[in-house]
Amino acid sequence: QVELIESGGGLVQAGGSLRLSCGNSERTRSGLAMGWFRQAPGKEREFVGSVSWDGTTTYYSDSVKGRFTISRDNAKTTVYLQMNSLKPEDTAVYYCAAGRSSSSIRNANYVNYWGQGTQVTVSS
Repeated sequence: QVELIESGGGLVQAGGSLRLSCGNSERTRSGLAMGWFRQAPGKEREFVGSVSWDGTTTYYSDSVKGRFTISRDNAKTTVYLQMNSLKPEDTAVYYCAAGRSSSSIRNANYVNYWGQGTQVTVSS
C-alpha cells in the first residue's frame, strides 16, 4: 500500500508563504501522479494542483494559479506545494493525493491514495 506522509502546515499571516511536502513511503514506486486538494469546514473538497509522475505536466485551479507552485523531487516520490501571497480564503485542511495521471486526479473520484491532511490557517 502507498502511504502518503505530509508536513509543512501551520499558521501564517496574509501575504506570507508556506511550503507543504508530501512523501510516498514506497520510494521504489515512482509512476504515480500526485497533487493537492483542500477542504474548508462545511465545504466540499477542492482541487488545488497536480503534477505528472515525471514532473513535466502540472495543473492548477484558477483560484491559486500564479500564487501556488507544485513540484516533485528527483526521485519523483515527494511532492511540494509552494504557497505564496496567501489569503485568508486559503485557510483549509490540505490533503496530498496520488493517482494514475495528473489530469484524472483533478477529480477527487479518481484519486487512489490520500494523505492524512495538514491544517493551513491564514490570518489577517
